[in-house]
Amino acid sequence: MEKEKILRKIPSVDEVLNSPHFSSLLSSYPRRLLVERVREVLEEARQEILSGRKKKVPSLEEVKESVSSRVRMSLKKVVNATGVILHTNLGRAPLSEAAIEHLIEVARGYSNLELDLSTGKRGSRYMHVVDYLLKITGAEDAMVVNNNAGAVFLALNTLSRGKETIVWRGELIEIGGSFRLPEIMSLSGARLREVGTTNKVYLHDYEEAISEETGLLMKTHPSNFRIVGFTHEVSLEELVELGQKYDLPVLYDAGSGALVDFREKGFAGEPTIKDAVKTGVSVVTFSGDKLLGGPQAGIVVGKREFVERMKKNHLNRALRIDKLTLAALEATLQHYFEDDPWQSVPALRILTASLEDLEKRAKRLAHKLKKLIGDEGKVEVVETRAETGGGALPTITIPSFGVSISHSRVSSQNFQKLLRDGDPPIIARVEKEKVILDMRTIFPGEERIILEAVRRILQ
Repeated sequence: MEKEKILRKIPSVDEVLNSPHFSSLLSSYPRRLLVERVREVLEEARQEILSGRKKKVPSLEEVKESVSSRVRMSLKKVVNATGVILHTNLGRAPLSEAAIEHLIEVARGYSNLELDLSTGKRGSRYMHVVDYLLKITGAEDAMVVNNNAGAVFLALNTLSRGKETIVWRGELIEIGGSFRLPEIMSLSGARLREVGTTNKVYLHDYEEAISEETGLLMKTHPSNFRIVGFTHEVSLEELVELGQKYDLPVLYDAGSGALVDFREKGFAGEPTIKDAVKTGVSVVTFSGDKLLGGPQAGIVVGKREFVERMKKNHLNRALRIDKLTLAALEATLQHYFEDDPWQSVPALRILTASLEDLEKRAKRLAHKLKKLIGDEGKVEVVETRAETGGGALPTITIPSFGVSISHSRVSSQNFQKLLRDGDPPIIARVEKEKVILDMRTIFPGEERIILEAVRRILQ
């Protein structure tokens, strides 16, 4: 009887929507969506009362808060305070303002996606980026698909379907999301032929494996790991020479896709796509949203005869990119013709930001946070180590500065969660029972968001 009395107090959907509390939501979101979400919240309240987990009906304000959290866009801006620059979970490379503006312009109406304006006839969607890619990399031809896994899959299916692809055992990598090269190869119709041992391979291992069943030689960028110590591998140049000797194409999965020479900035071990193309390799595949600094895409460059075969593969239609990706990629590639792409491409700018600037920003933020937290906690400027992320430069950490926060009333884990629960969410990390906000990945101007979030948490 007690439960029935409580249940009768649950308001109807119309009562909730017609209350003053919901006027702002009704002006911002479709009524039909709000009706669905209110029903969900009220039904959950009903079930919790029936199960005994709750003894009272939620207030209209509580219903509004719950509904508000459910109608907001799920995909949203976050503040990346982790220090991981190409954070896969946070969308990898941020786009430049030029790329965003071009994307919006193309998205707002119609575009010449597959129309050759000079002839008035149907054109190729690749035409918007091919010329840039050829000039930057020195390749004969280029194309773009939806991501690098798709590019590798298409290359394998086109060049080695029903044939063996020879790969060093130490390069049979697993990339993010548990996508493994052997499985991708199997799905493509190519047959895997492993050579060498986990830590060593020699040119004669590849040569001895070549037979009438061989369709392709393949080399893979190690992505997010390195084999060090007692090792030996075959260079891309050697593999290309072997391929030429036996008239076999060579595929190089370059992974992160560096279009500039990172050695200029003191980063070793990341070859450029131009360097790879110079070896005479048949096909190179790489990502658009990692070191290149653009949108998610799988970029293919190489010899015209092989890229053309990939373009004609019917699977290409299932993997092709849309106009928005092309718009963002085209604008990003334009930056590589500027005097200083290290500044115009956000991912490169973040990667090479000066320690002096990061320390100054950390000190300013720490000063303001100390005023908010007072004697109830401790705020310090700390030296940190940032990471590139996205499988790029995996053995290198980058010096950085951050702000650490500890509080007497709020545990570090709970503080981290409360930051993540904000709008926009702030994604931080916890080290030694302290919340760390790494300035390298916090955009200038986002300090205000952090200050507002901490103020809310401490209310």
